[in-house]
Amino acid sequence: PPMTPEFAGLAFDLQSFHALCEEVLALVTCESQALLNQNYQPGEFNQKRKSLLPDLESALVKLSERRKNRRQTVQPEEIKTLFQTIESLLMKILLLDRENQQTLLRRGLVPAMHLPAVAAQRPHYVSDLYQKYSALRGGGSVS
Repeated sequence: PPMTPEFAGLAFDLQSFHALCEEVLALVTCESQALLNQNYQPGEFNQKRKSLLPDLESALVKLSERRKNRRQTVQPEEIKTLFQTIESLLMKILLLDRENQQTLLRRGLVPAMHLPAVAAQRPHYVSDLYQKYSALRGGGSVS
């Protein structure tokens, strides 16, 4: 189908969101490398995350509004491709961020203020839970 003004606006918003996803992926990749190289400075990554949040929220609001106002028509191939590319990027981000979180937990680098009160009194509580449930999911035995 030809690109209508409605789809042209959607394509622009999707491209903007794609660019933000690329920034997030770059941030998560840098964090992963810092964790591997023992150069991890949590404040640096947390600040960068906080600076990206308003832009991500704004982009998601725009896309949500477009979705509400969209008529049910066949999407041009460019729009389908953008959705697939963004979906792939989001999966990469989620997987890499999950790996980073697991590394932080194993090293005991999760700040106590982010743990439940009981866990804060036992420094390796979350790490132990992670190991316990990893063993269960992998079919191993847990003592």
